[in-house]
Amino acid sequence: MSSLAISLSSIDEERFGIRTARTDRLEPHSYSEALEYCRSKDVRLLIARCPTTDMPLVHRMEQDGFELMDTLVYYRRKLATIPEIGDLDGIVIRPVRLGEEHLVEEIAAESFRGYSSHYHADPRLDVTLCDAAYRSWAVRSCVSREVADQVLVADCEGRPIGFATLRLRPDGDGEGVLFGVAPAAQGRGLYSQLMLHGMKWCRSQDRRWMIVSTQVSNLAVQKVWVRLGFEASSSCYTFHKWFQDD
Repeated sequence: MSSLAISLSSIDEERFGIRTARTDRLEPHSYSEALEYCRSKDVRLLIARCPTTDMPLVHRMEQDGFELMDTLVYYRRKLATIPEIGDLDGIVIRPVRLGEEHLVEEIAAESFRGYSSHYHADPRLDVTLCDAAYRSWAVRSCVSREVADQVLVADCEGRPIGFATLRLRPDGDGEGVLFGVAPAAQGRGLYSQLMLHGMKWCRSQDRRWMIVSTQVSNLAVQKVWVRLGFEASSSCYTFHKWFQDD
C-alpha cells in the first residue's frame, strides 16, 4: 500500500496559472512515485518539503533539479501553564466576526508585502501574485473551517488591527498558523498578546501542546516564542521542482 502524500493544489494553480502539486513530507521510499505522479498529472511545479536531517534525500533532489526555496523551523510548547495576559490599553482580543474577513485581508496585505516566503524566493513566480497568496490565505481562514478552526483579531475601537489564525492538528496539537499586525500598530506588544490568546484557545480545545513555524531567517518572531516558553522542535526544507525544464 502506497504511503505517498501528494496532491494537486487548485489554489496555487488558480493563483499562478500553472498546474501545481504539493507534498509536505517527501520521503526516500516514495520519491520516485511522487515524481511519476507529477508527470502523469502534467504538473509543472512541485512544492515539496522534507526534513533537514535527511541529507541523502536532499542531495538526490538537488541532482534532479529541485531548488531550495526556504527553511522552516518549528517550535513547540506545553500548555499546562500560560503566562498572564496583560492589558493593552483598550485593545480587545476576540474571535473574528462575519464580514470582517476583508479587514483581515487588508492587514495581511500590509504585513506580508514582500515577505520572504518560498513563493517569493522563486524568481519564476510573479511577486505581486506571491503577495496575494497571504491575502487569500487570511480570507480563507476567516470563512472556511477547512483552513482554520479559529481566527482571533486584535480589536481597537471596533476595527481589527491584528489577527491570528489557529487550527487543531490531526496529531492532537494546536497550531498557530498565520499572524499579522498592521504596520501602524506594530511595536505595541500585539503579536505577543495574539500568541498568548492563541495558546489559551488551544488549551480550551483540550490541546496539551501548541506548535508554530516560520522561516529560519525570521528571527523577530522566534525571539518572542522563546520568551513565551516555546522550544525549537524540528525543521524542514521547502523545494520547488519545475518539470518543463527536464
